[in-house]
Amino acid sequence: MTASLPDALVLPAGDAHLREQTTQSTPLVSGDFLHMVRDQVSLPNGLHARREYLLHPGAVMVVALLDDGRVLLERQYRHAVAHSLFEFPAGKLDLDEGVLPCAARELREETGCLATHWAVATRIHPCIGYSNEVIHVVFAKGIVMGEQSLDEGELLDVCAATLPDLLVMAGDGRITDAKTLAGMLWLQHVVSGSWPLVWSELA
Repeated sequence: MTASLPDALVLPAGDAHLREQTTQSTPLVSGDFLHMVRDQVSLPNGLHARREYLLHPGAVMVVALLDDGRVLLERQYRHAVAHSLFEFPAGKLDLDEGVLPCAARELREETGCLATHWAVATRIHPCIGYSNEVIHVVFAKGIVMGEQSLDEGELLDVCAATLPDLLVMAGDGRITDAKTLAGMLWLQHVVSGSWPLVWSELA
Protein backbone atom coordinates (compact mmCIF):
# COMPACT_ATOMS: atom_id res chain seq x y z
CA MET A 1 0.00 0.00 0.00
CA THR A 2 1.45 3.38 -1.05
CA ALA A 3 1.29 6.17 1.49
CA SER A 4 -0.47 9.33 0.35
CA LEU A 5 1.92 12.30 0.40
CA PRO A 6 1.06 15.92 -0.29
CA ASP A 7 2.68 17.52 -3.30
CA ALA A 8 5.58 19.80 -2.37
CA LEU A 9 4.01 22.73 -4.20
CA VAL A 10 0.79 22.58 -2.16
CA LEU A 11 2.26 22.43 1.34
CA PRO A 12 1.11 25.27 3.63
CA ALA A 13 3.07 28.46 3.09
CA GLY A 14 3.69 28.96 6.80
CA ASP A 15 6.28 27.04 8.81
CA ALA A 16 5.30 27.93 12.39
CA HIS A 17 4.86 24.22 13.16
CA LEU A 18 8.56 23.67 12.29
CA ARG A 19 10.31 26.83 13.47
CA GLU A 20 12.63 26.73 16.48
CA GLN A 21 13.19 29.62 18.89
CA THR A 22 16.66 30.31 20.32
CA THR A 23 16.58 30.77 24.08
CA GLN A 24 20.32 30.97 24.71
CA SER A 25 23.45 31.25 22.53
CA THR A 26 26.96 30.43 23.74
CA PRO A 27 30.18 31.10 21.75
CA LEU A 28 32.41 28.03 21.63
CA VAL A 29 35.33 28.71 19.28
CA SER A 30 36.48 31.81 17.39
CA GLY A 31 38.80 31.42 14.41
CA ASP A 32 40.12 33.84 11.81
CA PHE A 33 36.79 33.94 9.98
CA LEU A 34 34.73 31.01 11.30
CA HIS A 35 33.06 31.02 14.71
CA MET A 36 31.28 28.12 16.39
CA VAL A 37 28.33 28.57 18.71
CA ARG A 38 25.96 26.38 20.70
CA ASP A 39 22.30 27.42 20.88
CA GLN A 40 19.61 26.19 23.21
CA VAL A 41 16.35 26.08 21.28
CA SER A 42 12.68 25.63 22.07
CA LEU A 43 10.83 23.34 19.66
CA PRO A 44 7.21 23.85 18.52
CA ASN A 45 6.20 20.61 20.30
CA GLY A 46 7.36 22.00 23.66
CA LEU A 47 10.65 20.08 23.83
CA HIS A 48 14.13 21.61 23.97
CA ALA A 49 17.31 20.84 22.05
CA ARG A 50 20.89 22.00 21.46
CA ARG A 51 22.23 23.16 18.09
CA GLU A 52 25.95 23.58 17.40
CA TYR A 53 26.94 25.31 14.18
CA LEU A 54 29.48 27.51 12.44
CA LEU A 55 28.91 31.18 11.71
CA HIS A 56 30.21 32.07 8.23
CA PRO A 57 30.43 35.54 6.59
CA GLY A 58 29.03 34.27 3.30
CA ALA A 59 30.66 33.76 -0.07
CA VAL A 60 30.28 34.26 -3.81
CA MET A 61 30.85 31.77 -6.64
CA VAL A 62 31.35 32.90 -10.23
CA VAL A 63 30.30 30.96 -13.33
CA ALA A 64 32.38 32.79 -15.92
CA LEU A 65 31.18 32.29 -19.50
CA LEU A 66 33.91 32.48 -22.14
CA ASP A 67 33.15 33.57 -25.70
CA ASP A 68 34.03 30.09 -27.03
CA GLY A 69 31.31 28.44 -24.95
CA ARG A 70 33.57 27.15 -22.18
CA VAL A 71 33.53 28.24 -18.54
CA LEU A 72 36.42 29.00 -16.22
CA LEU A 73 37.40 26.30 -13.74
CA GLU A 74 40.00 26.09 -11.00
CA ARG A 75 41.86 23.19 -9.45
CA GLN A 76 42.84 23.85 -5.85
CA TYR A 77 44.15 21.72 -2.99
CA ARG A 78 41.71 21.66 -0.08
CA HIS A 79 43.40 20.76 3.19
CA ALA A 80 40.22 19.67 5.02
CA VAL A 81 39.60 16.84 2.53
CA ALA A 82 43.27 16.33 1.53
CA HIS A 83 42.50 16.49 -2.19
CA SER A 84 42.87 18.86 -5.12
CA LEU A 85 39.34 19.69 -6.31
CA PHE A 86 37.89 21.25 -9.45
CA GLU A 87 35.73 24.27 -8.61
CA PHE A 88 34.22 27.39 -10.08
CA PRO A 89 36.04 30.52 -8.83
CA ALA A 90 34.75 31.54 -5.40
CA GLY A 91 35.64 33.37 -2.23
CA LYS A 92 34.23 34.76 0.99
CA LEU A 93 32.60 38.14 1.37
CA ASP A 94 34.58 40.81 3.15
CA LEU A 95 32.85 42.90 5.83
CA ASP A 96 30.17 45.14 4.26
CA GLU A 97 31.15 43.98 0.74
CA GLY A 98 28.42 43.63 -1.89
CA VAL A 99 27.86 40.42 -3.83
CA LEU A 100 28.87 41.76 -7.27
CA PRO A 101 31.98 43.63 -6.04
CA CYS A 102 33.06 40.46 -4.27
CA ALA A 103 32.45 38.39 -7.41
CA ALA A 104 34.52 40.80 -9.51
CA ARG A 105 37.31 40.86 -6.94
CA GLU A 106 37.52 37.10 -6.56
CA LEU A 107 37.41 36.50 -10.33
CA ARG A 108 40.19 39.02 -10.87
CA GLU A 109 42.37 37.78 -8.00
CA GLU A 110 42.00 34.05 -8.64
CA THR A 111 41.93 33.93 -12.45
CA GLY A 112 43.19 37.34 -13.56
CA CYS A 113 39.99 37.87 -15.53
CA LEU A 114 37.69 40.87 -15.79
CA ALA A 115 34.08 40.73 -16.99
CA THR A 116 31.82 43.31 -18.62
CA HIS A 117 28.44 41.90 -17.57
CA TRP A 118 27.16 40.20 -14.43
CA ALA A 119 24.00 38.41 -13.30
CA VAL A 120 23.08 37.17 -9.82
CA ALA A 121 21.45 33.78 -10.32
CA THR A 122 20.58 32.43 -6.88
CA ARG A 123 21.97 31.61 -3.47
CA ILE A 124 22.72 28.20 -2.00
CA HIS A 125 23.18 26.83 1.52
CA PRO A 126 25.96 24.22 1.17
CA CYS A 127 26.02 22.76 4.69
CA ILE A 128 22.71 23.46 6.42
CA GLY A 129 23.23 20.91 9.18
CA TYR A 130 26.16 22.71 10.79
CA SER A 131 26.66 26.17 9.25
CA ASN A 132 24.74 29.31 8.29
CA GLU A 133 26.93 29.77 5.20
CA VAL A 134 25.26 31.28 2.13
CA ILE A 135 26.95 31.18 -1.29
CA HIS A 136 25.70 33.60 -3.92
CA VAL A 137 25.87 32.16 -7.45
CA VAL A 138 26.86 34.83 -9.97
CA PHE A 139 27.32 34.55 -13.74
CA ALA A 140 29.82 36.68 -15.67
CA LYS A 141 30.39 37.24 -19.38
CA GLY A 142 32.47 39.50 -21.59
CA ILE A 143 35.57 37.93 -20.08
CA VAL A 144 38.94 39.63 -20.60
CA MET A 145 41.98 37.58 -19.62
CA GLY A 146 44.67 39.03 -17.36
CA GLU A 147 47.14 38.17 -14.60
CA GLN A 148 46.30 36.43 -11.32
CA SER A 149 46.74 38.26 -8.03
CA LEU A 150 46.62 35.41 -5.52
CA ASP A 151 46.79 35.75 -1.76
CA GLU A 152 50.00 34.67 -0.08
CA GLY A 153 49.83 30.91 0.34
CA GLU A 154 47.07 30.53 -2.28
CA LEU A 155 47.98 28.16 -5.12
CA LEU A 156 45.62 27.06 -7.88
CA ASP A 157 45.44 26.05 -11.54
CA VAL A 158 43.07 27.88 -13.90
CA CYS A 159 41.56 26.05 -16.86
CA ALA A 160 38.38 25.99 -18.94
CA ALA A 161 35.81 23.34 -19.76
CA THR A 162 32.64 22.91 -21.80
CA LEU A 163 29.35 21.98 -20.16
CA PRO A 164 29.59 18.41 -21.60
CA ASP A 165 33.11 18.18 -20.12
CA LEU A 166 31.78 19.26 -16.72
CA LEU A 167 29.03 16.65 -16.83
CA VAL A 168 31.56 13.91 -17.62
CA MET A 169 33.80 15.10 -14.79
CA ALA A 170 30.88 15.11 -12.36
CA GLY A 171 29.78 11.68 -13.50
CA ASP A 172 33.20 10.09 -13.04
CA GLY A 173 33.84 11.73 -9.68
CA ARG A 174 36.39 14.36 -10.68
CA ILE A 175 33.99 17.14 -9.64
CA THR A 176 32.63 16.60 -6.13
CA ASP A 177 32.49 20.17 -4.82
CA ALA A 178 28.87 20.87 -3.86
CA LYS A 179 28.78 24.54 -4.89
CA THR A 180 30.25 23.71 -8.29
CA LEU A 181 27.67 20.97 -8.83
CA ALA A 182 24.92 23.47 -7.96
CA GLY A 183 26.48 25.96 -10.38
CA MET A 184 26.44 23.31 -13.09
CA LEU A 185 22.70 22.83 -12.61
CA TRP A 186 22.19 26.55 -13.17
CA LEU A 187 24.58 26.54 -16.12
CA GLN A 188 22.59 23.77 -17.81
CA HIS A 189 19.36 25.70 -17.51
CA VAL A 190 20.91 29.04 -18.49
CA VAL A 191 22.39 27.48 -21.63
CA SER A 192 19.04 25.84 -22.49
CA GLY A 193 17.21 29.14 -21.95
CA SER A 194 14.85 27.74 -19.32
CA TRP A 195 16.34 29.86 -16.49
CA PRO A 196 17.01 33.31 -18.01
CA LEU A 197 19.32 35.74 -16.27
CA VAL A 198 19.07 39.51 -15.85
CA TRP A 199 22.42 40.96 -16.92
CA SER A 200 23.91 44.26 -15.82
CA GLU A 201 27.20 46.10 -15.93
CA LEU A 202 29.13 46.43 -12.69
CA ALA A 203 29.19 50.06 -11.60
